Amino acid sequence: MEQPTVTYRVEDRIAWVKFNRPDKRNAMSPTLNRRMMEVLDELEFRDDVGVFVLSGEGTAWSAGMDLKEYFRETEAQGLRGTRKAQRESYGWFRRLRWYQKPTIAMVNGWCFGGGFGPLFACDLAIAADEAKFGLSEINWGILPGGGVTKVVVDLLSMRDAMYMTLTGGLIEGPQAAAWKLVNESVPLDQLEDRVRSLAQELLKKNPVALKAAKDAVRRVKDMTYDDAEDYLVRAQEAANFFDNSGRKEGIRQFIDEKTYKPGLGSYDLSKQQRDA
Repeated sequence: MEQPTVTYRVEDRIAWVKFNRPDKRNAMSPTLNRRMMEVLDELEFRDDVGVFVLSGEGTAWSAGMDLKEYFRETEAQGLRGTRKAQRESYGWFRRLRWYQKPTIAMVNGWCFGGGFGPLFACDLAIAADEAKFGLSEINWGILPGGGVTKVVVDLLSMRDAMYMTLTGGLIEGPQAAAWKLVNESVPLDQLEDRVRSLAQELLKKNPVALKAAKDAVRRVKDMTYDDAEDYLVRAQEAANFFDNSGRKEGIRQFIDEKTYKPGLGSYDLSKQQRDA
């Protein structure tokens, strides 16, 4: 039986999802892209999943698009095949950007080219010091397409984006963290523990507030201040309407009980009673 291209396990409300083509450095194929959409569907509204972690089996996170399966074989089908493959890959990247749960990229190894798409789609990213990042497209005569150039322009300074795009050179985890391509970098043998600790911190937060906040960060970036202000006021109103008990409980524990300080941690979710 053929091995699944994506695997996952759920432990303590954390979904640990892995690209599973280690012999291909987890390069994304049409089959993998279709399976990723299925996995996103399967996990998004499960009550026992609070955080989604995306990693890779073996020594790579993802080496980008599979040049043989994604390019040569789909291009042989003409424009129809190419557009279908694009919809399948960009579709799950987009779905991941707006996912219901907070998402963490656990970059354990090689992250190349098209792999920057899901890297950007995840809300947070922790890399191994040993991980390697690169845009190799220039080395074989194309530009970083499929949104990749937009990713580096959004995440990096102009000079660093130019360097990665024009040289095709590699950077490792610590430099990726210094350039803010990822949040931080830790030794590989500490990577899973660090990601688990971060996920556990997110699990302490109100899930409605988490979804509203992560969407807001992505939405307001390209807005004027006035547009962002209006959006955020309406988003807060919508979140309160959907889960008013969360806001009330946080204020109650802070003002009435004096059991927590917002700047030092989260309120106790176990005390929250849902509004009827």
